[in-house]
Amino acid sequence: MSTEAAPARSAADPALLARGLAALRIFVGVIALSNGLAKLFSFRMIDIGPYSGTLVDRPEARGILEGEAARNDLPLVPSIVNDVVLPSYDVMQWLVTFTELGTGALLILGLLSRGAALIVFAQHFGLQLLYFSSGGFAFEQPHEWVPPLILALVPAGLVWGLDGRLGRNRDGLRWPS
Repeated sequence: MSTEAAPARSAADPALLARGLAALRIFVGVIALSNGLAKLFSFRMIDIGPYSGTLVDRPEARGILEGEAARNDLPLVPSIVNDVVLPSYDVMQWLVTFTELGTGALLILGLLSRGAALIVFAQHFGLQLLYFSSGGFAFEQPHEWVPPLILALVPAGLVWGLDGRLGRNRDGLRWPS
């Protein structure tokens, strides 16, 4: 019988890091998919057991765009919202809805994870710019765009994702994970 203890796992353990990134990927995917479903089926409240949350539906998204663009003093942001997005909101609302649904599903499945995360990052960082002048969500808004940025920079679909399975089955072909 040995008195030596098993070596402790380091926080830098690659397998542990990969599982943590996979959990983050799935979590970001659930958020995107939930907001897409809220826009598709026009609901705002979600209750799962003791958890209750508020999502943004299509009419509320338009109201946010109108209100924040009116207060925004960054160059280009008000003109992009007022001259491009709002006049074509009948199309843009569905583009945003299906972008959230698609990227959310891709992130949950771990398929084309980095590309999906890059799209989510662009969408959420754009919201950060929209909220910039009003101070609304200025402090907490980075929690929405920093995780997708991390997921866009590192391959997070290799564990618990289809990117890892597809990459293993391709000799000499690098799957974009």
